[in-house]
Amino acid sequence: MATITLRGAEIHTNGELPAVGQSAPDIHLVDAELNDRTLADYKGKMKLLNIVPSLDTPVCALSTKKFNEAAKARDDVVMLIISADLPFAMSRFCTGEKLSNVIPLAMMRSRNFAKDYGVLITDGPLAGVTARAVVVLDGDNKVVYAELVPEIAQEPDYEKALAALG
Repeated sequence: MATITLRGAEIHTNGELPAVGQSAPDIHLVDAELNDRTLADYKGKMKLLNIVPSLDTPVCALSTKKFNEAAKARDDVVMLIISADLPFAMSRFCTGEKLSNVIPLAMMRSRNFAKDYGVLITDGPLAGVTARAVVVLDGDNKVVYAELVPEIAQEPDYEKALAALG
């Protein structure tokens, strides 16, 4: 269990992020067309997992836009935006913001992703959604960078996350 804060108030996650050097747990998420997606769908590519509570919040929206911008120069990387939002809402957000370099994925069918990555918030007003985190995986799905953002209203460390992509 990790302790993070929401506007200064302590809340907790169900576990810890996968450690650097560890094989990442597989993902079972849903894309905008309601297709199931796993890490195998992005085989051989580096993956940046931008894990957010909801794209309907300012910091989540901002981080998605920043990673979309960074992805423009990288055809060897996939930027996966993962949240508890429904795929329809995620797609509407990305279309409205003209974000075509990120792939929104939803936990619509299961919260196992959040549990497996240790980011499921277990108490407080956001219980049931994810904490804010960034995990970078190499082409073989080994964790090369992991950041659990200590305060949900805070942005992730973009420089370190993008540097981990090489």
